[in-house]
Amino acid sequence: MKERLVYLSGEFVSENEAKISIFDAAVNLGHCVTDSARTFGHTPFKLEEHVSRLYASLKVARIDPGISESTMLKVTYELLERNLPLYDPNQDCWIVHNVSSGMSPMGPSPVQTSNATIMIANQPLILTGWQKYYHQGCHAVTPFSRQIPSQSLDSRIKNRSRMFYTLAEQEVKLVDKDAQSVILDTDGFIAENKGGNIFAVKDGVVRTSTTVNALAGLTRETTLQICDTLGIETEETRLLPYDLYTADEVFFTSTPYCLMPATKFNGLAVGDGNVGPISKAILSGWKNLTGVDVVAQADFQVEGCTK
Repeated sequence: MKERLVYLSGEFVSENEAKISIFDAAVNLGHCVTDSARTFGHTPFKLEEHVSRLYASLKVARIDPGISESTMLKVTYELLERNLPLYDPNQDCWIVHNVSSGMSPMGPSPVQTSNATIMIANQPLILTGWQKYYHQGCHAVTPFSRQIPSQSLDSRIKNRSRMFYTLAEQEVKLVDKDAQSVILDTDGFIAENKGGNIFAVKDGVVRTSTTVNALAGLTRETTLQICDTLGIETEETRLLPYDLYTADEVFFTSTPYCLMPATKFNGLAVGDGNVGPISKAILSGWKNLTGVDVVAQADFQVEGCTK
């Protein structure tokens, strides 16, 4: 079987041949920004917006990628075009960008002195780990770890320094192996999930945290747009755990799964303990928008694994 290609700093190479130095800033310093898009029916979704956000992160992180935004978009499309023949018609993929400031041997200064390392990859979009949550909801749990304050690292810089996310996820797994994290900021307000945003529904109004302490997620943005199309009232505000405990519905949003319902929060049932009607309506809205039923896609993947 032909191997997928990746784009690595100006070259298309096979996945097995793609290597970076142990002295790269991504390894030595975690000085690396990232963005992830996905396809629906092999068509990239909001790829231009994802690349634009990547370049915003690069600017604030003081990383010069060495190529223009339009060139980055062009090579991303070319890579996808080369890899798509390896995907089944009903299989979608990630479109992942990682860009570091390049070589950074140990020394007195972290300032970029070499060409950036540009890594673009396509991976199969496997939804099996989230599939059951579409139907029964997940258990949302607050970890011990808190969100890094925006005064230290602005949450709008989508970066690859994921240590605190990883610790938070390990902590909630101590409570429930299927738990998904609801990370609080240092003031106790709801911030975000690892790579995702958090929503609470109360009395028909869909509320989500502002981007002061949470990633400005493109899936978050699309969810608000779908709500507007459906005539569902929305509000961007500051949320406390109380708002999730007393919500009628709670859900997460992120690029791969679009929307993941939560039917428990810190051991207590959310609403009646079932996936709610607004969560289902928004998932249907995703199908209308993209032409792909992500729930059916996840179900198909699980059924294929069990046969």
